[in-house]
Amino acid sequence: MQAAWLFGALVVPQLLGFGHGARGVEREWEGGWGGALEEEREREALMLKHLQEALGLPAVGVDENLAVTPEVGRLAGLDAGLHQLHVRLHSLDTRVVELTQGLRQLREVAGDTRDAVQVLQEAQGRAEREHGRLEGCLKGLRLGHKCFLLSRDFEAQAAAQARCVARGGSLAQPADRQQMEALTRYLRAALAPYNWPVWLGVHDRRAEGLYLFENGQRVSFFAWHRAPSTEPGAQPSAAPHPLSPDQPNGGVLENCVAQASDDGSWWDHDCQRRLYFVCEFPF
Repeated sequence: MQAAWLFGALVVPQLLGFGHGARGVEREWEGGWGGALEEEREREALMLKHLQEALGLPAVGVDENLAVTPEVGRLAGLDAGLHQLHVRLHSLDTRVVELTQGLRQLREVAGDTRDAVQVLQEAQGRAEREHGRLEGCLKGLRLGHKCFLLSRDFEAQAAAQARCVARGGSLAQPADRQQMEALTRYLRAALAPYNWPVWLGVHDRRAEGLYLFENGQRVSFFAWHRAPSTEPGAQPSAAPHPLSPDQPNGGVLENCVAQASDDGSWWDHDCQRRLYFVCEFPF
């Protein structure tokens, strides 16, 4: 294929040049040089034959009008088509490079946008926590260095804790009996005349009977509900009170603590039960 192309590149222009010269001479000296032209054509044919033999090419030639033979024409057509393919390939390669650069820029912009969105979300979270803390202290009960705020939404214990955290606090963790009594008065005033259990941040999920606050500290005092005592002179009963048994009585099935809004007593409940809850916020 390469030899044929070399043949086309070297021989065809010479043939075309010879043909053009021969036709010019024939037109100019049409009357007196017929024999000389015939000899010139024979000489050109002989040169072409010797060149073909030297290059080891199949016998090709030109017709009497010095037109390129079909084999040479096909080679020229293939070369032209190959050149067009190279041009298109170069254009496609240039387009791929441009698209790759554009994609890289888009990724950089997307990364910057992602970072900006994350910064905005963090700022929004801080603003929501600060707003929740201020709202808790303005609308709720302020007691020392913390504030309590009742929520009248029904939530499971874990969901209630998550909502308190999102607002900048946690479920209520009364640190001593004074705080417990103040929280009792607050809930009684807010929910009277009804008695609603309200989630506290107290549980024994880690180990049965080991009650901890949500911050991981161990609870140092308890306000468990106790069944009503018997009337004076009556014999004590060994059976638990059917309506208000001593607490805690749920075992491994009830691991979260709620406070009754009427008397402030603690009851253990299933953590998935949906109750009101009270958040506390640092002040």
